[in-house]
Amino acid sequence: MLESIDVSMIDWSRAQFALTAVYHWLFVPLTLGLAVIMALMETLYVINGNEFWKRTAKFWMKLFGINFAIGVATGLILEFQFGTNWSNYSWFVGDIFGAPLAIEGILAFFMEATFVAVMFFGWNKVGKRFHLASTWLTGLGATISAWWILVANSWMQYPVGMEFNPETMRNEMVDFMAVAFSPVAVMKFFHTVLSSWIVGASFVVGVSAWYLIRKRERELALASMKVAAAVGMFAALVTAGTGDQSAYQVAQVQPMKLAAMEGLYDGGTEEPLTVVGPVKIPSMLSFLATRDFTGYVPGINDLLGGGFKQPDGTVALSAEEKMENGRKAIAALADFRKAKEDNDESAMGIARGILDKNMPYFGYGYIDEPARLVPHVGTMFWAFRVMVGLGMYFILFFAVILFFAWKRRLSEISWLHWIALWTIPLAYIASHAGWIVAEVGRQPWTIQDMLPVNAAVSRLTTGTVQTTFFIFLVMFTVLLVAEIGIMVKAIRKGPEESR
Repeated sequence: MLESIDVSMIDWSRAQFALTAVYHWLFVPLTLGLAVIMALMETLYVINGNEFWKRTAKFWMKLFGINFAIGVATGLILEFQFGTNWSNYSWFVGDIFGAPLAIEGILAFFMEATFVAVMFFGWNKVGKRFHLASTWLTGLGATISAWWILVANSWMQYPVGMEFNPETMRNEMVDFMAVAFSPVAVMKFFHTVLSSWIVGASFVVGVSAWYLIRKRERELALASMKVAAAVGMFAALVTAGTGDQSAYQVAQVQPMKLAAMEGLYDGGTEEPLTVVGPVKIPSMLSFLATRDFTGYVPGINDLLGGGFKQPDGTVALSAEEKMENGRKAIAALADFRKAKEDNDESAMGIARGILDKNMPYFGYGYIDEPARLVPHVGTMFWAFRVMVGLGMYFILFFAVILFFAWKRRLSEISWLHWIALWTIPLAYIASHAGWIVAEVGRQPWTIQDMLPVNAAVSRLTTGTVQTTFFIFLVMFTVLLVAEIGIMVKAIRKGPEESR
């Protein structure tokens, strides 16, 4: 069935989805980060009545609005692609994957749309406290949107709460709470949202530093840097903690991803953590993966060859064995369907038994060789180190900002202003590096161990996907250039006087 699908079409479909996701994620983290910072500033205004904080909040709110509008447009296109480019995926798990996306659209999107209007246009039309509540609820709506999107993504990494129905040939949800509150989803939510606060904080600190370099808006710049650095410091520390827990979860449910992140081909006990090159921390990888300094961590070759003892006490199957079991599951499904057409209850029962036994390996039946189970090690290895390295940098960066703010010397340190300005792109690089680790590390799976990309893609022509890829490339680039232009213009203009 799959041999007739053009491999280049699969690659172009993946590239198109990646393109849309990369552009979309340029807007989302800034929305989540700015929402918190501007809400805190407005809270200070409501508490002390100082018009300065109202003026400051309105300035960052204006930049939030520019970014928010374009982020919505790219997000809608991203969701549509599940139906256009990945229709087999949508059919196979639409009952599960579609639920959090529907909730996101109905609850969070309308919540944002309602309160964002009050936030922007209600300054002199509603009371201070009601307006403040609208500002916080706008940010909460964006965060709830992120929750349901991350629930859907986490389910692809760690599929739970469902059963396969051979009658419909679909996976069906049987436990909504297991899907919505899986440990992977919870940790991914905190890690992703808090890392987005780092992006927002870096943006505010960097733009404020530009004002100091230009000797403009000194009071606004210094106050904004203090608030943003405090948010950024909190976010950076919590992100580091959730990142550690996420790595532990990856070791349990996606060991191949962990092995690729570390470039570990042959595992063992007391495994060191590679910092870079020959620099290693003894036994640290074993501790991070098993919470035991002497714990066993399988490498890529171990995972392909099998034979090692797993945390649950069972012996790991080899890739070849999993592929064979997967082919049995696919064949049993075909036998079940035929027996149903023939109304042969006995044959249906036999096929169903074989299917149930081998269903955990169903996706492996579409893999033609074990090597395809290994994600690109070089990409994973360096993306992980970029993410972690920049995460440590941000802890130091925000600590330095807060130190000089405490010493009341923040406006005097010109070299720090330039570092702050150039830290803005580093925040985006760190954020995207994290998504590269998450998504490239899952390959070749759209759903871990259940459905590989070659079985999830729509039957389209390569030319069609190529054409839409370049249309989206041009369209998203125009949107990005337009947003940057509008942002720069708004920043150069500066804050308006409060009315």
